[in-house]
Amino acid sequence: MGDRKPCKVCNFTRQKSYGLVVPSLEELKIKGSEFLGYTPQDPVTVVLEDDGTIVKDEAYFLCLPLNTKFMLLHEKETWSPLRRVDGGTAWMARDSMMLESDVVDAALVGDPWLELAVQLKQDLASVILMSEEDLQSLVDVPCPELATALGFPEKKTENLQETLQRVLDRREEERQSKELLQLFLKAVEKEEGQTLEQTSDEAVNVSADVPDGMEVDQASGFISRTLMVLKGKTSPETRLSTEDLQMVVAKGVDVMQQVLGWDKVRTSTLLQECESELNRRLQQVQVVQSMRGNTQQGDNNQSSNEKNHEECTEMPSQRRK
Repeated sequence: MGDRKPCKVCNFTRQKSYGLVVPSLEELKIKGSEFLGYTPQDPVTVVLEDDGTIVKDEAYFLCLPLNTKFMLLHEKETWSPLRRVDGGTAWMARDSMMLESDVVDAALVGDPWLELAVQLKQDLASVILMSEEDLQSLVDVPCPELATALGFPEKKTENLQETLQRVLDRREEERQSKELLQLFLKAVEKEEGQTLEQTSDEAVNVSADVPDGMEVDQASGFISRTLMVLKGKTSPETRLSTEDLQMVVAKGVDVMQQVLGWDKVRTSTLLQECESELNRRLQQVQVVQSMRGNTQQGDNNQSSNEKNHEECTEMPSQRRK
């Protein structure tokens, strides 16, 4: 074992940098891994920080000048050249001895996710204020790189990325639900407008087509106006009163076939449409009645509660008497 040699060691993002004094290449791997947060079982590769030259030979390591800066690569990490800004002169003195920097190295300012990682490291709750683009950029970062930037173990970083993905998924579901609701409301408004317009047109047509003084057809029991509506071509079931619909359904296919003079298929189709329209109206009536019943029950409960309150208020005075 030779003389102890001062050198520097950093991780692949150059965010963490430490000064060491080691006697050998193997000792550099052990102590460097310890400082950078790697476990002793994690295999690491030693390269020169400035050009990525792999250092495996002990003699070559000993021949290197003092304070040479090495980079330890873990698993799938790869060396990349230093990306400088301001002509490469503004950050030449950033290396420090035995000092961990909490600020992202200027070499990596070009990566937006690093600024987000620093923000997240300072306050995890800041994820609430991040946009979907910011969250997606953090999810897309390789787990080892994000773990290094945050100073978290890889398992914890992986869980964090899964949480960020769930936040993204929830926001997407909320956005889709909002769009679906807006489409539904527009469809309802459009349908209501068409229904009102159709009802108005049909009312005008009925009043124009049917003169006053219509008589009851003795053979069928229907008013002549009802027979005219039934023989109409455009949704006759919607133009009849509820009483007329009940009468049509009660007559049955055979009777209505004779009254209208149609074939059985056409008559059956008309009766089915009349029955469907009648059921729809009856359901609406039931809903309204149910709502009225609930309202009356609520009013009765409120009156009962007020009465009980008044009786409780009067009891002390009655006891005194």
